[in-house]
Amino acid sequence: MHARHPDHAPLELEHFLPYRLSILSNTVSQAIANDYQQRYDLSMTEWRVMAVLARFDGLSAREVAQRTAMDKVAVSRALARLVESGRVSRATHDGDKRRSVLGLTEAGWKVHDEVAPMARAREREVLAKLDAEERAWLERILDKLQPVAR
Repeated sequence: MHARHPDHAPLELEHFLPYRLSILSNTVSQAIANDYQQRYDLSMTEWRVMAVLARFDGLSAREVAQRTAMDKVAVSRALARLVESGRVSRATHDGDKRRSVLGLTEAGWKVHDEVAPMARAREREVLAKLDAEERAWLERILDKLQPVAR
């Protein structure tokens, strides 16, 4: 039974943009994650960290967290696992022990180069539901709402 709340005005989540974007993101990300989680013993956060390091080598943990808009603690845990599994290397920046520089190892690149095409294939499946004009509009809208850090 669904209770009514006459004294309150609950958000209609199904029409609330942040909720809808979150659901869409989670659904698409989970579909991609299903392809790699068990096969590579890799969490979604770990994969995102690896993807960012593949694109921007030599970032610090703080910079990875900023670029992914993920929680610093989650990124830190993911990095610890990735370093432990030999997929990410951590070096000090110009001898400064306070700042570490991160990068994919050979083993990390091997996983990345197998997972990235699977992720792109899933993305194509999702985008195939839109025609070319809709895809162009989606790109424009996303760029307007979330300027990409380059």
